[in-house]
Amino acid sequence: MTDTVMAQSQEAGIVTIDQLKNDSKENNPATSIELVDNPSLRIVPPLNFCPVEKSLYRSGQPSTINHSFLKELNLKSIIWLAIEDPQDNFLKFIEDNNINFFYNLGFTGIDSNSWDGLSEASIREALEIISDKKHYPLLVCCGMGRHRTGTIIGCLRKLQGWNLASVSEEYRRFTGVRGGRILVELLIEAFDVSAIDINPETAPEWLIR
Repeated sequence: MTDTVMAQSQEAGIVTIDQLKNDSKENNPATSIELVDNPSLRIVPPLNFCPVEKSLYRSGQPSTINHSFLKELNLKSIIWLAIEDPQDNFLKFIEDNNINFFYNLGFTGIDSNSWDGLSEASIREALEIISDKKHYPLLVCCGMGRHRTGTIIGCLRKLQGWNLASVSEEYRRFTGVRGGRILVELLIEAFDVSAIDINPETAPEWLIR
């Protein structure tokens, strides 16, 4: 920088890079700490994980890398909605942590087919579990955390009094680039929330406002 430019900068009250104080110091090997081991706790949430309400969560099927994260949630219950059976390591995590595991909801007879879409009975049973705070903290999950989980959460939002536009927007937020399924949205729209009996003494506070 020329003397003329420096003088003009000083008159204008401008501080140049050359005038900034240098407080940097070289690392001292005697006092520096070298990280050689991986962190003992790996906080990695499952695919499409998201809080729904206080102590209520949604996600896709957790894998082994997600178990440390889930353990921090102190889950008491899990609702499993996927058409596939859960992985053995996930079942072991559930057993080791004394978590209540709800699956095959609504399928009570030999003619019931878990490969079909969620039935009204499935949705009703899931919402009855969600409506009882004794099951909390609670995770609702399916294979990818999109359509089946989205159906249950969508019907829950209707139960909370959300309008359908808001329910659809939340559902589509988790469906990815392939978009939502019109049949899911129609199922949510047609579900009769009056079939769910909410007990103010046992329901979560956010459900009885």
